[in-house]
Amino acid sequence: MGSMLDNSIKFVQGVGEARAKLLEKELGIVTMRDMLYHFPFRYIDRSRTYKVAEVTEDNASAYIQLRLRVVGKSFAGEGRKQRFTVYAADETGRVELIWFRGIKWIEKMIEPNREYIVFGRPSFFRGEMSLIHPEIEIVEKALSRKKESGLQGIYSTTEKLTSSLGAKGLYNIICSLWGVVRGHIEEYMPEYISRKYGLMPLAEALYNIHFPQSAESLKRAQYRLKFDELFGIQLNIQARRSERTGRRDGFMFPKVGEKFNTFYHTKLPFSLTDGQKDAVRDIRKDTVSGIQMNRLLQGDVGSGKTVVALLSMLLAGDNGFQSCMMVPTEILARQHYASISKMCEGVPVRVAILTGTTKAKERREVLEALEAGEVDILVGTHALIEDRVRFSNLGLVIIDEQHRFGVEQRARLWTKNAQPPHILVMTATPIPRTLAMTLYGDLDVSVIKGLPPGRKPIKTYHYFESGRLSLQNFMRDQIRRGRQIYVVYPLILESEKMDYLSLQEGFDAIVRDFPLPHYRVAVCHGKMKAEDKQQAMEEFKSGQAHILVATSVIEVGVDVPNATVIVIESAERFGLAQLHQLRGRVGRGSEQSYCVLMSDEKLSKESSKRLEAMCQTSDGFELAELDLKLRGAGDINGTQQSGDAFDLKIANPTYDHQILQVAQAVAIALLDADSTLSHPSHIALRELRDRYAPEHKTDFSEIS
Repeated sequence: MGSMLDNSIKFVQGVGEARAKLLEKELGIVTMRDMLYHFPFRYIDRSRTYKVAEVTEDNASAYIQLRLRVVGKSFAGEGRKQRFTVYAADETGRVELIWFRGIKWIEKMIEPNREYIVFGRPSFFRGEMSLIHPEIEIVEKALSRKKESGLQGIYSTTEKLTSSLGAKGLYNIICSLWGVVRGHIEEYMPEYISRKYGLMPLAEALYNIHFPQSAESLKRAQYRLKFDELFGIQLNIQARRSERTGRRDGFMFPKVGEKFNTFYHTKLPFSLTDGQKDAVRDIRKDTVSGIQMNRLLQGDVGSGKTVVALLSMLLAGDNGFQSCMMVPTEILARQHYASISKMCEGVPVRVAILTGTTKAKERREVLEALEAGEVDILVGTHALIEDRVRFSNLGLVIIDEQHRFGVEQRARLWTKNAQPPHILVMTATPIPRTLAMTLYGDLDVSVIKGLPPGRKPIKTYHYFESGRLSLQNFMRDQIRRGRQIYVVYPLILESEKMDYLSLQEGFDAIVRDFPLPHYRVAVCHGKMKAEDKQQAMEEFKSGQAHILVATSVIEVGVDVPNATVIVIESAERFGLAQLHQLRGRVGRGSEQSYCVLMSDEKLSKESSKRLEAMCQTSDGFELAELDLKLRGAGDINGTQQSGDAFDLKIANPTYDHQILQVAQAVAIALLDADSTLSHPSHIALRELRDRYAPEHKTDFSEIS
């Protein structure tokens, strides 16, 4: 690429200093390259303008363009509930244009009796058409502007940007930008790859993504730019994998000895499922290969990952190595410590725990024993990464719910040995296969499917507010049977923008409906002090509290086998992955468990699909695929602190899995032939590789 693309966007006609600052603040666009790679999220055919009478409920397209004259306007409501309606018409009929946001600047641009080009999604009520938040532009301005093509891109923007630039502001900047950069776009893809896979030249692809000359040229442009993104990611991932497997410095665990066998034959509380057995076999193979294990263990909520982890740690112990398990919360650490200690009674293994609240004397004893090699298994939170935590011979690191930890935290844990320990990453968040290829392409993946013996699938129901009384009666019946109940809310306080019940209001209502002395209600949320949160969870765990009212803070939390019901309020506010995680808080015992999804009567199509899917299946992987399709890749690792949340502008690993597979195969073949990209035809690819390198240049084996 030429240096021209690295110039500030402020030098493009129509931008300037002030708008450049606004573009940076609102969209993170600083350079001309940033703007060039800000792609449209949809396209409209501006060559077709409909008459009002042509558009009916039966034949309406998703989006339409109309030429309308303003005949009136009105306001309704106050404050954040205010609504601004513009009445507009052509010679064939009348339309209502409605805004709930950005009312001030819309009102300013609307002039009575003036014509506008209006674009938006039509909706109908009693045969009358309306458009909610349409794009609107004065006819004269729309007709005077030179169009690069019939298909016009629509760009994601913000209210502040729209008020500064106008509805077509970004499109106009792109038009000006292209005139500046068109001769400065350099190709980096080797000619033999472009020819073999039919890739459109880069400059042509960038032109057609912004100004498609036809539907076919748009399709080819999208393919090329998606390929580039996924190929750039795979160049990084496969390079890391090659480096790790080429080192051959992994610890060897060849012995299956007293610790493993004693537990497996005398202490294992149930027979392993086929999925668990396969996972143990995978780990066994890794730990005798001479290569550092870097394995992702996926298992749905309640699938028995902890037992697999324990067997792995006992295997390490039989071979003279220590293990540690790092978990995101103190509650979870104490739970793991208690369950592992109980399961290991009679097994010659010493288990210790280290958290932020461990008393000084106990901490000192644990640290001394750890350094002396007297501790086989250490369970803990972030406290494990402190400098004073020193192992005698750390051979295995297990990270539970890995997305809860930042890159630097995980990297520090890895560096406690001169030789890298084996890494086992565990997650109860099912990751679709295509996404795992993108995020964890350098990890080997084991999947545990199915539930341990004695577990019953959770029955899930969707209730509207009208079913509240029935729900309360059901809850009382469950409590009479000796069971406990979670009630989860999405918010702690009333949102300024959303009209949902707050947790506090919910708590007050539940206390009113389930009063003392017959019922005891505890509350737990992220803004409480740690000790108060701990106390509330302990009250619930011990059975003192019948109902725990909480936010999603309980998503990764304590096991309460006696909790058989979870009620999720405003369930439409949660993504599928989170709903599934929350549902997994129940169903931990042998009794039948239930999940009740409460929602508003008015739901979007997407929300309805999510809640319907929750009621139809308990397969986390199936739900994860659907969630990805509904929400898009977005922050595909679940949290930005993961360190590998790739900045995908156009590719979606779910929809583009075929392109992903091709990109992966090409990257593997290319790196096998030229691992350093030193060949003259490959040097230019370094820019693509570097563009999609993780923000933190940390070896993936260090962090996973």
